[in-house]
Amino acid sequence: MNNAVVTDFVKAINDGDVNRIYELMTEDHAFIDAQDHVHKGREFMKNAWKEYLEMFPDYQIDITEIIGTDTLFALFGYVSGTYKNLKNKDNSNYWRIPGSWKAIVVDKKIKHWQVYCDYTGIMEIVNRNL
Repeated sequence: MNNAVVTDFVKAINDGDVNRIYELMTEDHAFIDAQDHVHKGREFMKNAWKEYLEMFPDYQIDITEIIGTDTLFALFGYVSGTYKNLKNKDNSNYWRIPGSWKAIVVDKKIKHWQVYCDYTGIMEIVNRNL
């Protein structure tokens, strides 16, 4: 059953549905980014997701495998996006990289979401477009 919560969370992210993302997070939600920075709180993360999805409007998580228990899940796959939808003929603002995620579900909500991937190329795209 909690597997459905995790897949619904990924769907909300892929749909860019910040309100649904918010509904699926616990009040004390913790988001840990790929640089190991911890961001806490559902309200904070609602705004953070809104800003991130404005930066990468076509952001997608493509899950190829989920391994889990009742409350702890590991997700594997790919993540992609185009910086501010700035499409060009050489597609240099688009990225797609392998990624993995750790999710902890409590009371049918995501309490913990941790991202594991190499954002080096993404930051190069962002910095090039500033």
